Amino acid sequence: MPDRAQQPIFNNDEIDLTELLRSLFQQKYLILAIACLVTLGACAYAFLATPHYQVQSVLRPVDRGSLDELNGTGVYELTPAEALGRVGAGLSSYENRLKFFRENQQLFTGLAEPGRSLEQVFEEFNRSAFTMLQVDPKKPNSLSEFVGVSLTYPRGVDGVAVVNGLVASVLEDERARIATDLKVLIANRLFALEQKIEAARASYEASKQAQIAGLLEQDALRRAQLQDELQALRSELKTRRENRIKSLDEAMQIAESLGIRKPTTPSAMADAQRQGQVVRTEVNSREIPLYFMGVDALKAERQALSERRSDDFSEPRIAEIEKELALLSRNRQVEVLEQRKNEDLYLKDLAQWREEAAQLKGIKFDTSTLQLVRLDQLALEPLRAVKPKKALVIGLGGVGGLMLGVFAALLRNLLRPRQTDKP
Repeated sequence: MPDRAQQPIFNNDEIDLTELLRSLFQQKYLILAIACLVTLGACAYAFLATPHYQVQSVLRPVDRGSLDELNGTGVYELTPAEALGRVGAGLSSYENRLKFFRENQQLFTGLAEPGRSLEQVFEEFNRSAFTMLQVDPKKPNSLSEFVGVSLTYPRGVDGVAVVNGLVASVLEDERARIATDLKVLIANRLFALEQKIEAARASYEASKQAQIAGLLEQDALRRAQLQDELQALRSELKTRRENRIKSLDEAMQIAESLGIRKPTTPSAMADAQRQGQVVRTEVNSREIPLYFMGVDALKAERQALSERRSDDFSEPRIAEIEKELALLSRNRQVEVLEQRKNEDLYLKDLAQWREEAAQLKGIKFDTSTLQLVRLDQLALEPLRAVKPKKALVIGLGGVGGLMLGVFAALLRNLLRPRQTDKP
């Protein structure tokens, strides 16, 4: 019998879907067992894990009228947007949060861990729990500006008290900071006004002294000029007197040589000397020579001039000079300037500065009642925890368990040895 031709034997590595489904169905108890175990683990986590809750507080700008009294002081200017920005910066400040944490540790008792400092505990909590709420910068046309803070916290932390307390603490700190700034600004303004007043006083005193010095200098100059003029006049008068005496001496010699003892005139001498003695005097609009006064008159005048002690009476200008010198001995304007009692009355703008200082000193603004922001949403006790989300965790656990069970069944099916058909 002839050998039958050998037929090649092929291994079928293709997956038979029907056989795969049949295999999974046969291992349904394994899949269900794994799914139940995973679901039970998810349920244990959902019910045993520490629940976390979330609260938030939202702040919005106040009306401009709420800040009108502060802005009305004329010292401090604050817009609603600036006030909201300052409060938002305070809420996001790590320093403010740490300060509140230290002052209210009873609100964070659930966070305490042995071997860790307060700062370390707060650092981890601050990094994971706080979230700032603000307008999206990508949407500049938002209907209203706002800032807020959101807190996600575990059981054992009073989140509502933390958020509301933090907001109240930041508002109080901002009010105190505004009060301090207001006091500093008022003090600086008052100090600047005092400096202006002192500078004005110093300037006035310097200008007054300069004015007095100028007046005294003018008087001294005028006095020196008058004294020089007086000395020159007296010297001139003395020279005139000496010249007159010389003229009288010369006239006396002529009169003695002519034998004129008594005052006479050329015509009278002509009548007295008709017989052969003729004296001709030609007068061409000139005074009669002195020697016609006669020796006696000339001697008398010369003696009077020699015995004269002062020539001041002969010059009216000397009396005027002495009058001016007497007036210059006392400057009444200088005396009035030196006798001023309240020199502040003469300071320019002093009344305006004092009025401004009085207004600044009269500012009594109570910042404790200042409304910086409008509390749009107050933190309230949450109705449910935000994590873990039980339904989601259990649902994911069930789905994950089924998938894990199917994967285990497939893996078991692949690792099971196959049976081959024999001829």
